[in-house]
Amino acid sequence: MAKDVARRFMLENADTRGEWVHLDDTWQAMLQRADYPPTIRKVLGEALAASVLLSATIKHKGSLILQIRGDGPVHLLVVQATPEGHVRGLAKWHTEPESDTLDAIFGRANIVITLEAENANERYQGIIALEGDTLSTALEQYFLQSEQLPTRLWLHSDTQTSAGVLLQRLPSSTQSDEDWERVGILLDTLTAEELVEVAAETLLLRLFHEEAPRVFAARHLAFQCSCSLEKIENTIKGLGETEAHAIIAEQGKIEVDCQFCNSRYVLDHVDVAALFAGAQANSGNPTVH
Repeated sequence: MAKDVARRFMLENADTRGEWVHLDDTWQAMLQRADYPPTIRKVLGEALAASVLLSATIKHKGSLILQIRGDGPVHLLVVQATPEGHVRGLAKWHTEPESDTLDAIFGRANIVITLEAENANERYQGIIALEGDTLSTALEQYFLQSEQLPTRLWLHSDTQTSAGVLLQRLPSSTQSDEDWERVGILLDTLTAEELVEVAAETLLLRLFHEEAPRVFAARHLAFQCSCSLEKIENTIKGLGETEAHAIIAEQGKIEVDCQFCNSRYVLDHVDVAALFAGAQANSGNPTVH
């Protein structure tokens, strides 16, 4: 079983495209950065797999960000997948949910899917209410309402693996409704054990042998945060020199923690002075821990 890969596939006899994803070390790298309760860990892992699956189906060269904001115990969940195969994500919670239903986890909430262009100056954003018993059904509703594309998702996560399968009816498909319903029924026969333990080619042939599955080359995935000193410096520049020096005067330094990867950026008064002077200080360089 290949680790940390995604595989695109086609069901040639059913006018259906699909994606399969299996995240192992990548998922473990995310879990090392926060001690998530089991219910929150599970839905975060499902969202991580979903972000990779969804990003692969959209003709877009930038990042896909899947975000859920609500008034329940988990008030924020956000995951990001880039065209380079880099993923990251986190969840923020007040208390541990009492059950694993979406209502119990997020309360009244919205799903927000954002497509960011490579230069980050252009973006498309779709928002719908979070509805359904599972994240899979909620995201299926998102695609049906926002993209008018019939979509099926099968998501799973545990302490070791985040994985999933996506099916999507081709926009120009001549496939009958009965054919689409049949491949959905076949997807529902998938078990968590098969998804975790069986390689993509074997699994897809087992599920859809009559639909003639064609599996494409693997895309490799890895946890990687997009935070950087340059981005932090640009943010400080955006505050303005007066405000930046006011923070230094009050706190003695400007300290920024990345919530995705736990990197810490610390700038003192010399760093800030050099930043606004447009020159790199010879000493007291910004540090990253």
